[in-house]
Amino acid sequence: MKKLYMSALSLCIMGVSAQQVIWQKDIKSSTQDFLSQVTTTIDQQYLITGSAIQASKTEGEQNNGYDFHLVKLNQQGDQVWEKYFAGNNHDYLSSTVTTQDGGSLISGTTFSGKSLDKKEDSKGGSDIWLIRINEFGDELWQKTLGTSADEEARSVIQTTDLGFFVAGNVQNSAKGYGSKDVLIIKLDKNGKELSQSVFGGRGNDEVEKMIPTRDGGALLGIYSRSSAGGSKQTENFGEGDFWIIKLSKEGKVEWEKNFGGKGDDHLRTLALTSNGYIIGGESRSERSGNKTVGIEEGTDVWLISLNERGDEQWQKSYNFKNRDVLMGISVIHSADDKTKGILLGGYTQAEGRIEADDEKFWMLYLDQNGNEQWRKHVEGESRKREERLSDIKLNRDGSIILAGTSAEELGKENWKIIKLGDKQLDQLIEKQDIKIYPNPVSDYAYVEIGFDFKDADITLYDMGGRQLQSLKTKNKVTKINTQALIQGAYLIVIKTDTNKTANAKLIKK
Repeated sequence: MKKLYMSALSLCIMGVSAQQVIWQKDIKSSTQDFLSQVTTTIDQQYLITGSAIQASKTEGEQNNGYDFHLVKLNQQGDQVWEKYFAGNNHDYLSSTVTTQDGGSLISGTTFSGKSLDKKEDSKGGSDIWLIRINEFGDELWQKTLGTSADEEARSVIQTTDLGFFVAGNVQNSAKGYGSKDVLIIKLDKNGKELSQSVFGGRGNDEVEKMIPTRDGGALLGIYSRSSAGGSKQTENFGEGDFWIIKLSKEGKVEWEKNFGGKGDDHLRTLALTSNGYIIGGESRSERSGNKTVGIEEGTDVWLISLNERGDEQWQKSYNFKNRDVLMGISVIHSADDKTKGILLGGYTQAEGRIEADDEKFWMLYLDQNGNEQWRKHVEGESRKREERLSDIKLNRDGSIILAGTSAEELGKENWKIIKLGDKQLDQLIEKQDIKIYPNPVSDYAYVEIGFDFKDADITLYDMGGRQLQSLKTKNKVTKINTQALIQGAYLIVIKTDTNKTANAKLIKK
């Protein structure tokens, strides 16, 4: 498992005066747990996912290792529910996606056969284990995907047809091309397998990130150490390159691109812009290959902007000294859905040593052309225990979620979740007073309030002015049930304790 070290997740309590800790949640553990991801749900709650050894299992039920571990927090940071999914061997949860019905699909690597919560036999070696859950954490369906080779799960997305792309890596596959290849599986919304593809060159290729595209397809970001050959049409420039593949909604390759210099360039993440894509990672390459920017010191952050056809728009390099690791990209849009800025988040680690205050979490804000607008560090206290930052997310209200682990003693790692407010970011986000989605709606709609309040009333009227529903909320996003409504138009009115009001039309299909 990867370890991304950081000096202190108490970093947020110190640091930049423009930031404030809105809340912090500590999830205690007596074992060495791995936190993989924080996912913002459709109603703006938070699903924290990772892997843990359950200490509370009875001896007759005890498995032999790690289980999928999920904790859902509400908008105030309070725990809503906690779930485990276990087989009889190691099961590592790696990726989660929020589904359009308010639930989630979780994906991980399993070494378990049919046992405990796992309902299907092993395919041989390690496999990919998928579990579809509703908003309450209840299982809807599960699948075990794989072959006699070793597969590992890396990423999962939902596409516009409500189906899924699952991305992973496969080692020494009979259908493969190198020592490690990329495996892509297309599923329908019920988990039925529609297609399976293997991509790779004559070496080692690992998928790092996958995002959905507007046309129902997917964009793959691959860390490639392969020369051309196999399915790979593009030649590497150095030790490791960024390899980008655009898939159609059927899973067919539409185009592929390779970016790199003569050194090692490691792709980390992707993001969708209003007219294309941002590709980001770390670079150790000077100007060479098709890399047109150099490096200043150690490992720099390298960004490439592509249009929807994969043509390069620009590339930029950013340095924070020593080893700079990019962890996330968030694209900030204007009210008309145009890209107006790009927010990067990551950390810097001193090369070759781990000492007090070596690592710093940083944020970097760029305009739509990649030009730096501002940067800031948030520093922790001197190292007193092992800690690592696992994931960062920018919320639609301009707040930030940091998720990581801290260990008071070796082998006992607590999950630490911190929600940060940032005045600079808050001013960048263009908020609507009221937003309803999906709209038109079939069953459930979500009402998002764009201004600050402590308590609000949400009232639903028909177009004749008759009140049909009324509820109180403290949340910025609230779920409402429209199943009993007949087809037509309705009005939703919001009134807050600050005497602000807003209304919007809701259309029932």
